[in-house]
Formats: sequence, C-alpha cells, structure tokens
Amino acid sequence: MTDKTYDVVIIGGGAAGLSAALALGRSRRSVLVIDAGTPRNAAAAGVHVFLTRDGTPPHELLELGRAEARGYGVEIRSGRAIDVTGSIGSFTIRLEDATTVTGRRLLVATGVTDELPQIPGLHERFGRDVLHCPYCHGWEVRDQNIGIVGTSPRAVHQALMFRQLSSTVQLIVHDPLAEPSAEDAERLAARGIAVVRGAIERIVVTNDAISAVAFADGSSLPVEALVVATRVVANDGVLAGLGLAAAPHPMGMGTQLESAVMGATSLPGVWVAGNVADAAAQVVVAAATGVAAGASINASLIEEDTAIALSAYRDGRR
Repeated sequence: MTDKTYDVVIIGGGAAGLSAALALGRSRRSVLVIDAGTPRNAAAAGVHVFLTRDGTPPHELLELGRAEARGYGVEIRSGRAIDVTGSIGSFTIRLEDATTVTGRRLLVATGVTDELPQIPGLHERFGRDVLHCPYCHGWEVRDQNIGIVGTSPRAVHQALMFRQLSSTVQLIVHDPLAEPSAEDAERLAARGIAVVRGAIERIVVTNDAISAVAFADGSSLPVEALVVATRVVANDGVLAGLGLAAAPHPMGMGTQLESAVMGATSLPGVWVAGNVADAAAQVVVAAATGVAAGASINASLIEEDTAIALSAYRDGRR
C-alpha cells in the first residue's frame, strides 16, 4: 500500500474513465486510473459515430486517451480492482495483486458484460459480423443479407432498424419470445422483412466470415451478418463492499448502476460513468458522462478544500 492518497481513484480506463481523468488532470487533481485492460469493444475493427475519430480502432483510441491524460499528470496502472472499503474522504481500493490504493473520491467506469444467446459460434464472431448496434456497426454491413437473431421482443425493433441499412433483412424467431404480434408482423411485411422460424443450432463460417445459420431440423439459411440483442450486465462487483449494486435497466436491457445528474450515486463520494451507468451509451456518450462526472467530482473536492481552508482561516483569526 502506498502512503499517497489520491484526490480521485478511477476504476476503469475506457472512454468514460479516461475522459474523467482528463478533466480532473486539467483541474490539477491527483488522479489514478486502474485499468483491467478488457474493453467491451476490443473485438471491433473501429469506433464509430465519434466525431473526428470515426473508424479509429478501439485500442488506438485508448492509447491516445492515455497519452493525453498522462500529459496532465494522471497516473495509469494496469490491474483489476476487486474490492472497495471506506467512505468519502478515504476510500481504499484493493487490487487483484493484493496491493491497495487510497482516494478521497471514487469514480467507477467498469462498463458492462454482454451476455449472448448460447448458440455455438455466436460469441466468437461478436463485434465482427455478429452485431448489436446499427449505429456502431450498421454501415459496415449495409446492403448485406442480415439475419436478426430473435430471442426477445426487442428483435422486431432491431429488424426495423437494420432495414434502413439493407433491403435484405430476415427476422429469425429463435425463441418464442421473439414471435411478432399480428400488428408487428404486418409492419415487418410492409418493410419486406421476412420472418423465419426455427431454433438456430450453430453458426456456419466460411473463409472467416459468416455464411449461414444451421437450424436444429437440419435446414440452413444464408446470411452475411447477424444481429442479436445482448443482455448487458453491469460490472458492479467491485462495489459490493460498499453496498452498491446494479438495478434492472428501465428498458429491460439488463442491469446498470443508478445515479443522479453527473453520475453521483446514493453513496457520498462515489460516482459512476459510462456503460456501467448507462447500458445503451455509445463510446462518445460514455466519454461525455466521464467529463460530467469529473467536473462534479472536482466541484465536490473544491467544496471540501474550501471548508478545510475556512476552518483553518477562522482558527488563525481567533
């Protein structure tokens, strides 16, 4: 354990965590970022809908962010935080290697984990030609034969979204939960979206690209890309010791940590940013929440620093 107490310890070095670190570093705060090095979008070829950075490989974007943050004195440490104890003014963060660090304020930007349907071959292609977001990856599969893996009522919405990008979209009702209502079936038909029913047994890959899905009955359906609605689970385990846990997402997408404006949680001294607090946030949005949280944390520290200085000032005048 180091004797140093940082103004802010940030757990998670993705777009949200690094953006917060940048804002705080520019405010001359002592900041430590702890990063496990497992970004959600690691498999993707590029980050999209991020003005001036469209198409930048995820690892390259993070390297640029780390360099910028370090330029303002931010320290970045590779490792996995596993537990937090303490309270506002003195949080102790324990890492997987048994070392600890201390911070006056804590920002958690640990992201989420995507849970995919248990279909052989699906996970291995996720982020490549198995997709979940039309804004993140839709342009790259435009005009292709796209299959929507229907596992929930969200499948109809996804089918209509991707129909904007291709005239060949098929909704595959893999799970009865995805069976469209009569009204939705008519909407799909109006847009030329075919509905195919059958449990997918495996993904067929040819020349390192998806070529079809194979069904349990032995039949198959040619596709060039697949879309699936993942269940996103907030990576909130590090906060268990503080009594903070994720709540169900309001739209049924999974779980996320609840927070007020600018990322403040119900626990004084603890903020959240990025996907762990907003499961639907794209990279540029996650970065913005990091900036907002950083500004809020700095304001909190200014209030505390001023209160301490005022007390000393008054004592000196007595």
